[in-house]
Amino acid sequence: MGRSRKCVCAFIVAAFMLSSCSTPYKSPSGFAIASWYGSEFHGRPTASGEIYDMNAYTCAHKEYPFGTRLKVTSTVNDKSVNCIVNDRGPFVDGRDLDLSYAAAKDMGLLGSGTATVRIDKLDRDSSYIKEVKYVSDSGPFTIQVGSFRDESNATRLKTGLELKYSKVYISKTDINGEKFFRVRIGEFQERGEVKKVAAGLAEEGYSAFVTRYDEKKAPPAKKEKEEMRNLENVRP
Repeated sequence: MGRSRKCVCAFIVAAFMLSSCSTPYKSPSGFAIASWYGSEFHGRPTASGEIYDMNAYTCAHKEYPFGTRLKVTSTVNDKSVNCIVNDRGPFVDGRDLDLSYAAAKDMGLLGSGTATVRIDKLDRDSSYIKEVKYVSDSGPFTIQVGSFRDESNATRLKTGLELKYSKVYISKTDINGEKFFRVRIGEFQERGEVKKVAAGLAEEGYSAFVTRYDEKKAPPAKKEKEEMRNLENVRP
């Protein structure tokens, strides 16, 4: 009897550990709820850094790495489209996928707004994988994922990152009289620790560069300032 209880307990613990691990997205029976987003986001930066084009065949997903190609099929009319993940979302409970206007139009989704769809993963465009850049050699470190002139774009990226990462914050700074809103993750004391997290972000398709955690207490050197300025002017 004691041995039986031990086996049951071991099984429960193992099952809990497996359920707690981060795994690629799998909706029940391959089905999901899709919605779409259009003109209000057209021309704005996506979480991958690309500019959202409502007429391109792209989509936003909560977990798939950027560059993942998906085949999305409506269960209502059996229409399907191929699209590439380049953004994070949707941020509405009960929804799993946000299609671009063009993709939603081809699937007949514009009128209903949402539909149950089947998602099939095809492959991934490896060009979305980024390289980590380092602009500081001494800690404590933080990872900058994006820098924006428009605070709403920074807020949207922060929301997308928080689907997976903790301690995401926005740092406001002034460069030559112009305000920037920097989206950053964490405070790391060791280079090895920050290197691991930054590598994961870059593999996922995020821009990631490692810099000093608190610039006000420890101002970056001249070389670091120049490198940061070059990376700063990439998004509206």
